[in-house]
Amino acid sequence: MVRWLDEEEQRAWRSILRASHLITLVMEEALDEHGVSLGEYELLSMVSEAPGERIRMAELAHLIVQSRSRVSHTANRLEKRGWVQRVRTPQDGRGVVLQLTPTGATELRRLAPVHVESVRRALLDHLSREELIQHGEALRRVVRATRHRDDEALDAI
Repeated sequence: MVRWLDEEEQRAWRSILRASHLITLVMEEALDEHGVSLGEYELLSMVSEAPGERIRMAELAHLIVQSRSRVSHTANRLEKRGWVQRVRTPQDGRGVVLQLTPTGATELRRLAPVHVESVRRALLDHLSREELIQHGEALRRVVRATRHRDDEALDAI
């Protein structure tokens, strides 16, 4: 039996969905002015935050909730710009890690303020700190319920 949304749930769900799209649009537009997609920025920032500024491609795909194929295509674009490089892992010789280059680190420092300002403009400026923390905790529960409970990516959010 389908548990249909009542009017209040429907209104809340539609607000969440619309806000999610609009927040993403604001962030995409801000980065687009600098010739970078949100997906490229997200990948670059996650690599920069990994130990040694390097991360396995499979782990990166899991972390940013994208297919390995999409991560590979995004990495290709960033590699052509000289912002990241693929490196074989010495442990097994088959695995590949993506590593931030000095040029990529420079670009990330240039783009980070643009991204942070767009996040503030799209979301943070419209919520109290308490509302933001509560919303974040509620969405962590959704991530936990939707992904594996022991998902290491939860540590990153």
